Amino acid sequence: MSHPAPMVEIWRGPFLESKHHGHAVICAGDGQVVEAWGDPAEVILPRSSAKMIQALPLLTSGAARAHGLTSEQLALACASHQGAAIHTDRVTAWLDALGLGDDALRCGPQPPNDKTARHGLIRAGETPCQVHNNCSGKHTGFLTLTRHLGAGPEYVDPDHPVQRAALAAFEETTGEASPGFGIDGCSAPNFATTMHGLARAMAWFAGAHTRSDTASRAAADLVAAMMAHPELVAGETRACTDLMRAMGGKAAIKTGAEGVFVAILPEKQMGIAVKITDGATRASECAIAALLIRLGVLDPQHPAAKARLTPDIQNWRGLLTGQIRPVAEFVA
Repeated sequence: MSHPAPMVEIWRGPFLESKHHGHAVICAGDGQVVEAWGDPAEVILPRSSAKMIQALPLLTSGAARAHGLTSEQLALACASHQGAAIHTDRVTAWLDALGLGDDALRCGPQPPNDKTARHGLIRAGETPCQVHNNCSGKHTGFLTLTRHLGAGPEYVDPDHPVQRAALAAFEETTGEASPGFGIDGCSAPNFATTMHGLARAMAWFAGAHTRSDTASRAAADLVAAMMAHPELVAGETRACTDLMRAMGGKAAIKTGAEGVFVAILPEKQMGIAVKITDGATRASECAIAALLIRLGVLDPQHPAAKARLTPDIQNWRGLLTGQIRPVAEFVA
């Protein structure tokens, strides 16, 4: 990656032990860069941070309305959830309403990250199902759109109408032609864009509530659903959930694998995109918290903010050994 900027430091006692570099862009509603660190032209895979874009055709096609989808289901369509009961019960009920079972999904089984759910499966001698996959809500949204379009069951195929619609939404919101895709952990295509493009898309979502076209109304509904149901977007103890709760409706945020994080700020009509080049989640969480504080939507004294911005590092005995913190140049 070209010219990433230093963003996050790991200190052990008085020694700087590690440093994470990356790219970050804050974009205004008109698509222009407000501030940037690293290279706004860097091409990345947004991973799960782009789920709200992938969910747009679910609404613009009329599928969401035709199937009477709730705001909870819209939040799940944008989620990387923990596989807790609050997630899997809702996904299962959604599949039931479509007359489909777990075998209709194409995301693959995944052990739930929620400890209660994971330990429950172990005690029962059961194996994880596809509904436990963190992307099962997104995939059930894909299935809903597939049903609405009368398309075939292999909805993760890049040439499937669902994925063609997702690509069209991606290129429209980023304002760029995607140079290609990689296959995500859930088997769906993940389209590449620049850092500027991803931040531009988030700014487009942030201003959606001020516009009246079909795509903007759909985007506004997705943003509202994410902010109304932060526990469904991720889960307890997760950064997305904790920080959205802390901001009380001022932002919708979404993590992605390999150090990606985005934020949608409706009141400011701004979007943020972060990519840590070594893929470290601890650094992307610190960086997004720093930028949300910088823009005045996150209280730096809130426990959820402190837990991501300057978390203490403790050893197995509980001794304080160091701290994670943003570099001074990044937050100045």
